[in-house]
Amino acid sequence: MRKLVILALVGLAAQLVDGALGMAYGLTSSTLLLFAGVAPAAASASVHLAEIGTTLAAGVAHWRFGNVDWRVVGRIAVPGAVGAFAGATFLSSISTESAAPWMAAILFTLGAYLLVRFSRPLRANRAAGPLRGRFLGSLGLVAGFVDATGGGGWGPVATPALLVSGRMEPRKVIGSVDTAEFVVAGAASIGFLIGLGAEGFLLPTVAALLVGGLVAAPIAAWLVRIVPAQLLGATIGGVIVLSNARTLIRAGELDGPVPPLLYAVLATGWLVALVLAVRALRRTRRSRTVAEAALAADPAPASPAVVEPVAPIEAGAEEPRRLAAAVEG
Repeated sequence: MRKLVILALVGLAAQLVDGALGMAYGLTSSTLLLFAGVAPAAASASVHLAEIGTTLAAGVAHWRFGNVDWRVVGRIAVPGAVGAFAGATFLSSISTESAAPWMAAILFTLGAYLLVRFSRPLRANRAAGPLRGRFLGSLGLVAGFVDATGGGGWGPVATPALLVSGRMEPRKVIGSVDTAEFVVAGAASIGFLIGLGAEGFLLPTVAALLVGGLVAAPIAAWLVRIVPAQLLGATIGGVIVLSNARTLIRAGELDGPVPPLLYAVLATGWLVALVLAVRALRRTRRSRTVAEAALAADPAPASPAVVEPVAPIEAGAEEPRRLAAAVEG
């Protein structure tokens, strides 16, 4: 019973992170399950089965709020499902001893990516025109494969790529990616079912993760307004990096002064990322203050000849406000 309560808290924490960042449910829960000693394939299988419920709830909520671009969902979900099925089959076919460092390496890389991603503002490229189907298909295929083999990664791979394109509103990026993840989680679960059998799913773990995630969903909607996503992303990235570094160090059979030195380097990098995240957050808020002041001073529409400056996007916000089109100093 105590273990199930802990797993429910894991699901709750993972959903809080995912609700605030629009990503990292799988990364957070898989990392914590691996840290608790769950086998890699069983951890990923259980997380994806639980995600069928959490992503369905998230997708319905995003659809009701008008946050879903169904064209993007259709073009990214099907290749994502193919990649996830292939990834689940691959992870199921290798031994636990071989899978542990593989999965830890993927999670470590994605954790490091979160550190870099949230230590600086993300600037949108205001390119015109819809996203191409070839780009969406390739992105879905890669993100789906990484998601299944790493126990998470759909959001961290797909969401930033679509945000950087600048061709979608941030709220629609998050809503479309979350909605498509329902199909990806289902395909991954089928792959694990074929590769591992029904016994490969830890059903009590799935139930605990699902309950914790569903309880956390409304709390996450409130949390996103209180905790800056910039800081939360950098914090979670550091936790994921350090947790999976432990598995990689053991797999490499490193001993002596090397492990403490590596931990010290990673901890220093984490601290630097947090400092940079704070600075990026302050710059973003200053830019918004200037934009709001400019709009209040001159509410007249901007001339077509004036180029609109690019505003940094604060990750996790529902919808960044546009900067004034006529700020000339």
